[in-house]
Amino acid sequence: MAVIGLMTAVICIAAPFSIPIPISPVPISLTNFIIFIAVYILGMRSASICVVLYLILGTAGLPVFSSFSGGLAKLAGPTGGYLAGFVLLALIQGFVLERFPGKKYAAVPGMIIGMAVCYALGTTWLAWQTGQSFAAALTIGVLPYLPGDAVKIIIAAITGPKLRAAVRRSLNK
Repeated sequence: MAVIGLMTAVICIAAPFSIPIPISPVPISLTNFIIFIAVYILGMRSASICVVLYLILGTAGLPVFSSFSGGLAKLAGPTGGYLAGFVLLALIQGFVLERFPGKKYAAVPGMIIGMAVCYALGTTWLAWQTGQSFAAALTIGVLPYLPGDAVKIIIAAITGPKLRAAVRRSLNK
Protein backbone atom coordinates (compact mmCIF):
# COMPACT_ATOMS: atom_id res chain seq x y z
CA MET A 1 0.00 0.00 0.00
CA ALA A 2 2.86 2.35 0.79
CA VAL A 3 4.33 1.95 -2.69
CA ILE A 4 0.91 2.65 -4.25
CA GLY A 5 0.69 5.84 -2.18
CA LEU A 6 4.23 6.80 -3.12
CA MET A 7 3.68 6.27 -6.85
CA THR A 8 0.39 8.17 -6.69
CA ALA A 9 2.30 11.03 -5.05
CA VAL A 10 4.95 10.91 -7.78
CA ILE A 11 2.24 11.20 -10.44
CA CYS A 12 0.63 14.08 -8.53
CA ILE A 13 3.96 15.88 -8.18
CA ALA A 14 5.14 15.42 -11.78
CA ALA A 15 1.86 15.91 -13.67
CA PRO A 16 1.30 19.61 -12.92
CA PHE A 17 4.64 20.55 -14.47
CA SER A 18 3.65 20.92 -18.09
CA ILE A 19 4.56 22.93 -21.14
CA PRO A 20 1.67 24.52 -23.02
CA ILE A 21 1.95 24.56 -26.78
CA PRO A 22 0.27 27.30 -28.77
CA ILE A 23 -1.60 25.09 -31.23
CA SER A 24 -3.30 22.85 -28.67
CA PRO A 25 -5.18 22.86 -25.38
CA VAL A 26 -3.20 19.71 -24.54
CA PRO A 27 0.12 20.51 -22.83
CA ILE A 28 3.30 18.46 -22.89
CA SER A 29 3.73 16.64 -19.57
CA LEU A 30 5.54 13.71 -18.01
CA THR A 31 2.33 12.10 -16.74
CA ASN A 32 2.34 9.22 -19.20
CA PHE A 33 6.05 8.58 -18.54
CA ILE A 34 5.42 8.34 -14.79
CA ILE A 35 2.53 5.96 -15.49
CA PHE A 36 4.83 3.80 -17.65
CA ILE A 37 7.27 3.59 -14.75
CA ALA A 38 4.49 2.96 -12.20
CA VAL A 39 3.30 -0.02 -14.23
CA TYR A 40 6.79 -1.49 -14.33
CA ILE A 41 7.19 -1.05 -10.58
CA LEU A 42 3.70 -1.97 -9.38
CA GLY A 43 2.09 -4.06 -12.10
CA MET A 44 -1.28 -3.60 -13.77
CA ARG A 45 -3.63 -3.58 -10.79
CA SER A 46 -1.69 -1.37 -8.41
CA ALA A 47 -0.55 1.08 -11.08
CA SER A 48 -4.14 1.42 -12.30
CA ILE A 49 -5.19 2.16 -8.72
CA CYS A 50 -2.53 4.91 -8.63
CA VAL A 51 -3.95 6.50 -11.78
CA VAL A 52 -7.51 6.31 -10.47
CA LEU A 53 -6.39 7.89 -7.17
CA TYR A 54 -4.62 10.64 -9.13
CA LEU A 55 -7.81 11.35 -11.08
CA ILE A 56 -9.91 11.35 -7.89
CA LEU A 57 -7.53 13.78 -6.19
CA GLY A 58 -7.54 16.06 -9.21
CA THR A 59 -11.30 15.88 -9.63
CA ALA A 60 -11.69 16.75 -5.93
CA GLY A 61 -9.87 20.00 -6.66
CA LEU A 62 -6.26 19.35 -5.73
CA PRO A 63 -3.97 21.05 -8.28
CA VAL A 64 -2.47 17.84 -9.63
CA PHE A 65 -3.47 18.18 -13.27
CA SER A 66 -1.43 20.08 -15.86
CA SER A 67 -0.51 23.66 -15.04
CA PHE A 68 -1.39 23.04 -11.37
CA SER A 69 -5.10 22.80 -12.08
CA GLY A 70 -7.76 20.57 -10.60
CA GLY A 71 -11.48 20.13 -10.34
CA LEU A 72 -14.24 18.47 -12.28
CA ALA A 73 -14.08 21.17 -14.96
CA LYS A 74 -10.60 20.01 -15.94
CA LEU A 75 -11.74 16.41 -16.26
CA ALA A 76 -14.81 17.52 -18.23
CA GLY A 77 -12.76 19.92 -20.39
CA PRO A 78 -10.86 19.35 -23.64
CA THR A 79 -8.12 17.26 -22.02
CA GLY A 80 -10.46 15.07 -19.98
CA GLY A 81 -10.40 12.22 -22.48
CA TYR A 82 -6.63 11.98 -22.24
CA LEU A 83 -6.83 12.03 -18.44
CA ALA A 84 -9.38 9.20 -18.45
CA GLY A 85 -7.28 7.39 -21.06
CA PHE A 86 -4.41 7.18 -18.57
CA VAL A 87 -6.34 4.45 -16.74
CA LEU A 88 -6.57 2.41 -19.94
CA LEU A 89 -2.88 3.05 -20.60
CA ALA A 90 -1.96 1.53 -17.23
CA LEU A 91 -4.33 -1.42 -17.71
CA ILE A 92 -3.10 -2.23 -21.22
CA GLN A 93 0.62 -1.84 -20.51
CA GLY A 94 0.23 -3.80 -17.29
CA PHE A 95 -1.72 -6.58 -18.97
CA VAL A 96 0.97 -7.03 -21.62
CA LEU A 97 3.76 -6.86 -19.04
CA GLU A 98 2.08 -9.47 -16.83
CA ARG A 99 1.16 -11.67 -19.79
CA PHE A 100 4.84 -11.94 -20.74
CA PRO A 101 6.72 -12.09 -17.43
CA GLY A 102 10.49 -12.18 -17.65
CA LYS A 103 10.52 -10.59 -21.09
CA LYS A 104 12.61 -7.49 -20.52
CA TYR A 105 10.87 -5.25 -23.04
CA ALA A 106 7.44 -6.88 -23.11
CA ALA A 107 5.80 -3.67 -21.98
CA VAL A 108 6.87 -1.73 -25.09
CA PRO A 109 3.98 -3.00 -27.23
CA GLY A 110 1.72 -2.42 -24.22
CA MET A 111 2.93 1.17 -23.90
CA ILE A 112 2.41 1.77 -27.62
CA ILE A 113 -1.06 0.20 -27.69
CA GLY A 114 -1.99 1.87 -24.40
CA MET A 115 -0.94 5.27 -25.72
CA ALA A 116 -2.87 4.65 -28.94
CA VAL A 117 -6.03 3.86 -26.94
CA CYS A 118 -5.41 6.88 -24.67
CA TYR A 119 -4.95 9.04 -27.77
CA ALA A 120 -8.11 7.67 -29.39
CA LEU A 121 -10.21 8.39 -26.30
CA GLY A 122 -8.60 11.79 -25.78
CA THR A 123 -8.90 12.81 -29.42
CA THR A 124 -12.55 11.78 -29.58
CA TRP A 125 -13.29 13.80 -26.44
CA LEU A 126 -11.21 16.77 -27.69
CA ALA A 127 -13.05 16.77 -31.04
CA TRP A 128 -16.42 16.71 -29.28
CA GLN A 129 -15.43 19.44 -26.79
CA THR A 130 -14.03 21.77 -29.44
CA GLY A 131 -16.48 21.02 -32.23
CA GLN A 132 -13.69 19.88 -34.53
CA SER A 133 -13.44 16.85 -36.75
CA PHE A 134 -11.55 13.85 -35.42
CA ALA A 135 -8.78 14.53 -37.95
CA ALA A 136 -8.43 18.15 -36.82
CA ALA A 137 -8.35 17.10 -33.16
CA LEU A 138 -5.77 14.44 -34.01
CA THR A 139 -3.60 17.10 -35.61
CA ILE A 140 -3.54 19.25 -32.48
CA GLY A 141 -3.98 16.58 -29.80
CA VAL A 142 -1.70 13.77 -30.92
CA LEU A 143 0.71 14.50 -33.76
CA PRO A 144 2.84 17.09 -31.92
CA TYR A 145 3.36 14.64 -29.05
CA LEU A 146 4.44 11.51 -30.92
CA PRO A 147 8.21 12.19 -30.95
CA GLY A 148 8.29 12.99 -27.24
CA ASP A 149 6.17 9.98 -26.37
CA ALA A 150 8.48 7.74 -28.40
CA VAL A 151 11.41 9.00 -26.31
CA LYS A 152 9.43 8.44 -23.09
CA ILE A 153 8.67 4.86 -24.15
CA ILE A 154 12.34 4.16 -24.93
CA ILE A 155 13.51 5.62 -21.60
CA ALA A 156 10.80 3.73 -19.68
CA ALA A 157 11.70 0.46 -21.44
CA ILE A 158 15.33 0.89 -20.39
CA THR A 159 14.82 2.15 -16.84
CA GLY A 160 11.55 0.43 -15.92
CA PRO A 161 12.89 -3.12 -15.50
CA LYS A 162 15.83 -1.82 -13.45
CA LEU A 163 13.56 0.21 -11.19
CA ARG A 164 11.21 -2.75 -10.81
CA ALA A 165 14.10 -4.99 -9.73
CA ALA A 166 15.46 -2.37 -7.33
CA VAL A 167 12.08 -1.79 -5.68
CA ARG A 168 11.43 -5.52 -5.34
CA ARG A 169 14.89 -6.06 -3.80
CA SER A 170 14.30 -3.27 -1.28
CA LEU A 171 10.84 -4.58 -0.37
CA ASN A 172 12.23 -8.07 0.22
CA LYS A 173 14.82 -6.90 2.76
